[in-house]
Amino acid sequence: MDKLPIYATTGQTIWFYAFRVICGIIFFFLVAPIVVVIPLSFNAQDFFTFTPEMLSFDPAGYSLKHYRDFFTNSDWQSALYNSVRIAPAATILSVGFGTLAAIGLSQDHVPFRRAIMAVLISPMIVPLIISAAGMYFFYSRIGLQGTYIGVVLAHAALGIPFVIITVTATLVGFDRSLTRAAANMGAGPVTTFFRVQMPLILPGVISGGLFAFITSFDEVVVVLFVGSSAQKTLPWQMFTGLREQISPTILAVATILVAISILLLTVVEMLRRRSERMRGIKPT
Repeated sequence: MDKLPIYATTGQTIWFYAFRVICGIIFFFLVAPIVVVIPLSFNAQDFFTFTPEMLSFDPAGYSLKHYRDFFTNSDWQSALYNSVRIAPAATILSVGFGTLAAIGLSQDHVPFRRAIMAVLISPMIVPLIISAAGMYFFYSRIGLQGTYIGVVLAHAALGIPFVIITVTATLVGFDRSLTRAAANMGAGPVTTFFRVQMPLILPGVISGGLFAFITSFDEVVVVLFVGSSAQKTLPWQMFTGLREQISPTILAVATILVAISILLLTVVEMLRRRSERMRGIKPT
């Protein structure tokens, strides 16, 4: 952490501390809603508020019954099963197509590569409800609306931009003389990719895959349009629980998803630091 220099002026000193206060307020604004959910998931009552027993830290006010309901309720387990089926398949497609697109668009001789890049990352820019409506009309005409394959393809389309961005960022520091040297030694394009290029860009590929997985696992709008009751995912079940029955089990599921997200983001940060070390950049 940078320290305030001894020669700093009064204005610089005020901004030094004011900037940290502003960052702290923003951090609290972003994290507070998530932090509140975690203790509420252990509520012994079927309430979405803190009970007097919880506020007084009485052990009787806390329970794991909402977590037990999640692991024993058939509706929740069916939704979890669908999410576990859809997210990995969508991630594999996102990583495959996104990595190939990033490598191709990193070549200077590719025409209109900026326009193509803009089109490929457009799912990150276009409002999700518009993308979902467009996918619904398109998939319904080709017979994929309400099918497992349709949901996987829709989620893959949402995950590809994350893979393209992370892999492209990794390719910025890639030494292309390595691929030329491999070709001079007689290695074919496929061998060069897997033996030379892939090990160096692997942190970016994995990071993009993790972002694509999180996007698919947490997505609810597109699956509402493209999927059917047979593809009801965990976020869809949470949405239904809030709208129809106000089930406190949602809090337990939300806590589990937060824990999974933190774990995956920690892995992404570790991969980012590894990638920087491999490219000779000091991690920050």
